Amino acid sequence: MSEPSVLLPLIFGGDTGGGAPRVRVLLGVCGSIAAYKAVEVCRRLVDAGAHVIPVMTADAERFVGAATLSALASERVRTSLWAASSDGGDEPIPHIALARSVDVVLVAPATARFLGAYAAGLADDLLLNVLLATTAPVVVCPAMHTEMWEHPATRANVAVLRQRGVHVVDPERGRLAGGDEGTGRLPDAEKIVAAVADALRTGAAAAATDRPLDLAGRRILVTAGGTREPIDPVRFLGNRSSGKQGEAVAIEAAARGASVVLVTAAADRPVPPGVEVVRVETAAEMEAEVMGRAATADAVVMAAAVADFRPKAAADAKLPKDEGAPDLVLEPTADILAALGRAKPVGQVLVGFAAETPAGADDLRTRAARKLRAKGLDAIVANDVTAPGAGFGHDTNAAVILEDDGSGGITEHDVALTSKRELAAVVLDLVARRLP
Repeated sequence: MSEPSVLLPLIFGGDTGGGAPRVRVLLGVCGSIAAYKAVEVCRRLVDAGAHVIPVMTADAERFVGAATLSALASERVRTSLWAASSDGGDEPIPHIALARSVDVVLVAPATARFLGAYAAGLADDLLLNVLLATTAPVVVCPAMHTEMWEHPATRANVAVLRQRGVHVVDPERGRLAGGDEGTGRLPDAEKIVAAVADALRTGAAAAATDRPLDLAGRRILVTAGGTREPIDPVRFLGNRSSGKQGEAVAIEAAARGASVVLVTAAADRPVPPGVEVVRVETAAEMEAEVMGRAATADAVVMAAAVADFRPKAAADAKLPKDEGAPDLVLEPTADILAALGRAKPVGQVLVGFAAETPAGADDLRTRAARKLRAKGLDAIVANDVTAPGAGFGHDTNAAVILEDDGSGGITEHDVALTSKRELAAVVLDLVARRLP
């Protein structure tokens, strides 16, 4: 689950009985076999309380009938730069009217052709014209065959869009058209709607005149992902960390004005815009990069899942299976978090993360409190990775945050299931408050 469904009406203005105004979502649909999923995305957005305006490209009409989306959306489908307005009158510049009237633009599915045209700044249909004219947040959900998604041109176009602040929802691995299997599948509607909600929250925070860039001028060091400890050149010991939570912290810190370095072991995650990324693989490599940078950081947020043990000696060549199971001798890795606590400069804020499988809520707090004290942390974010929707691989998380109150006590703050970006915001609120 990408976003607790109970929160969506609060985000999209779902009180249709005279409460908050409904969020206006322009839903762009491109010519892909995945266009059928746009129907479910449209329905979920409307159910959440959004006012949905569908815009289809000419190729999209080869896959989904305009009548279908018109029936489910809040307005009829738009397809042409020269179309009449919804009230039947003349609308000489519909792309400008749409661009100014919507709160967010969602393109799902987005084809390779669309990504190239958008990145190049071309405007040869209604959807692309709207995108070049709008100042609203934009969410793009690519869908295509694996070979097309992995092509250097597609990768470059996506990188350009990310750098411009476009929210890109990466395709997933699964069954593709023609019976193929691979990465390129459009994510489910629930995840796409959650991404739109996240973009709306991010855009609202950035646009709020009463919210300062509270980390402007600060240097924030963040770690992410799970390390891999080699057994031989082929095999390794690892864990299930995806790197999403650390990446969310880095993105949130950069959005709040910080200069951010992300040391990550998640090799397959894209580069967040505005963040310096340092890629590592092993615990030793992460230790070297983190300890070499920590002294000049105003805050360090250790969200990575660093391996506790590694093979004492990695084989130089692949261990043959027919020789039987090897006897692996393990040794402990360095405790990077504890080393940071011992070397922490005056005024630096140090936040650790603890992924646990506790026997209960009290056990989670007990374990977290023990680590908070033993490692010299200012705060620790502990989560139960066995809880539904939380932990490794999810786009959501839930946690308890324990904070040293400066007088020998500990304060606690529970964060209910929410997006990892929202949890990152809570953590950085704490960091900003504690910085001198």
